[in-house]
Amino acid sequence: MSKFPEHIAIEKANPTAVLDWHERFGDRTLIVEAKQIVEVVRTLKDAFGYDMLVDLTCVDYLPRRPRFEMVYHFLNVESKARLRVKAQLEESHARVASLMEFYPIADWFEREVWDLFGIKFEGHTNLKRIMLYEEFEGHPLRKDYPKTKRQPLMGPQN
Repeated sequence: MSKFPEHIAIEKANPTAVLDWHERFGDRTLIVEAKQIVEVVRTLKDAFGYDMLVDLTCVDYLPRRPRFEMVYHFLNVESKARLRVKAQLEESHARVASLMEFYPIADWFEREVWDLFGIKFEGHTNLKRIMLYEEFEGHPLRKDYPKTKRQPLMGPQN
């Protein structure tokens, strides 16, 4: 299997960034070191024109270690090239750098992941709940979130 150009360039610029990669079912995917996500994204945007962050989300693989996997979907609007980038996070260090400096839409995506999974985005300027109310306790898309957990009731706000 041959490496695709983005993979080669990222490995050349930062040899420790790419942990794995594949092109299964026509989907090009890079698995990268979470601590180097900013360098990877900078290369993808500047050198390869991935000018759109289509989506970012998180997957909870409890009980697997590392527990969390951030999944980013990028698009080069001109060439229509798509690329998936994954970064794994340990539960004890469930944080990753924000991509807001590259893609303003990351503001909303990162807030959603924070709200539902509890992943912190370092450098995010307004990391607060976006889907649930501020008093909500916990992060309901984590696999260990108790489905019968009672939440504080919200009353009228004066």
